[in-house]
Amino acid sequence: MSCTSARTVWSSIAPDRILAAYTKLMAQMRASNPDMRILVAQLIPMQPSSCATCAQRVVDLDARIPGWARATGTERSPVSVVDQGTDFSTAGGTYDGVHPNASGDAKIAARWLPALAAALDAGVPQEPGGPGGEPGACTARFRAVASWQGGYQGEVTVTNTSGSAVPGWTATVVPAGGARLTQLWNGSLTTAADGTATVTDAAWDGALAPGASAAFGFVATAPAAAGSPAASVTCAGRASTG
Repeated sequence: MSCTSARTVWSSIAPDRILAAYTKLMAQMRASNPDMRILVAQLIPMQPSSCATCAQRVVDLDARIPGWARATGTERSPVSVVDQGTDFSTAGGTYDGVHPNASGDAKIAARWLPALAAALDAGVPQEPGGPGGEPGACTARFRAVASWQGGYQGEVTVTNTSGSAVPGWTATVVPAGGARLTQLWNGSLTTAADGTATVTDAAWDGALAPGASAAFGFVATAPAAAGSPAASVTCAGRASTG
């Protein structure tokens, strides 16, 4: 779990330099554990009275983070973005326009929780068909196919990383930036009140041999200020009943 300090924005450090530091940090983390799952948060809004340009700097950096996460994520070590900015009010969530108060802390924790739970539930990725793979283990990978004002098309690839075949799978998609899935193909969609989407296989694409993959696509609506398309995705293979 990682979130850049507000001080880096206040100090006028360019987004390129901040993201380069993030990339170096990711490399150091993966050197310790190549299967590390990484969560990176976008900054909460910032409106200090002594920095007239800080609010826009936060917007500019937050807009860059999803694209950086997609570029640096790998199958073994995915990078998921946690949206902390949407619907966060500096008036109600901070005591000085920068630092969160108790209400702000609660909102931040509520955004971290589902992303962290999804990462923990996914477990450690295994090489496809490799030894030690848990029954039903799988990985999910998100990519943006196309985007437009107010929405985008995305695709999620589910791969069976266990050492045995699975008869079906379930994926969880947590869109960033307040986006919501509205259409889906190659699967069955259920959407929770908070926008978290649960996708089950379409029966004909459920059975996966070790190392095999299936993909489903979707269309999502997104607020105008949501930034580049991004989503936290996880999956689980169903255990065979035979």
